[in-house]
Amino acid sequence: MDHELIAIAEIIGQKLKSTGLKLVTAESCTGGWIAQVITEIAGSSAWFDRGFVTYSNTAKIDMLGVDSKTLNTYGAVSAQTAVEMVNGALIHSTADCAIAVTGIAGPEGGTAGKPVGTVFIAWAYKNQPSIVIKKQFNGSRHEIRAQTVKAALQGLNA
Repeated sequence: MDHELIAIAEIIGQKLKSTGLKLVTAESCTGGWIAQVITEIAGSSAWFDRGFVTYSNTAKIDMLGVDSKTLNTYGAVSAQTAVEMVNGALIHSTADCAIAVTGIAGPEGGTAGKPVGTVFIAWAYKNQPSIVIKKQFNGSRHEIRAQTVKAALQGLNA
């Protein structure tokens, strides 16, 4: 396990624990890696509520309430889907803040408009507008996923 990722997650955990807030994750392209990093930390159950791995569109719809119209119009890898994922994670959990990621880790699946390495990351706190960013990562599938996990954790820690 990457010690840098755990260190970032530990800082997040300290902040959340000190404020009594809980976190939820909704992951597609990272397949639960963010939750794995978080749960490497002893005592993370005090501030980590749950993680959703919604790799398929059906899972995004069933588990997070992502609208099929959003998926059909913008695609699974889009700012709109990331926002619906992060908001759905808050609705379907007892958490106060959320991270959601959706992207194309490759090596296949990219298009001219959304090449391999295209990732959308969203963060939200209850009763606040969500924030979403688009990133373009490079490297192998593993490297793209690792960069996504790091950016997602750093964004919540910002």
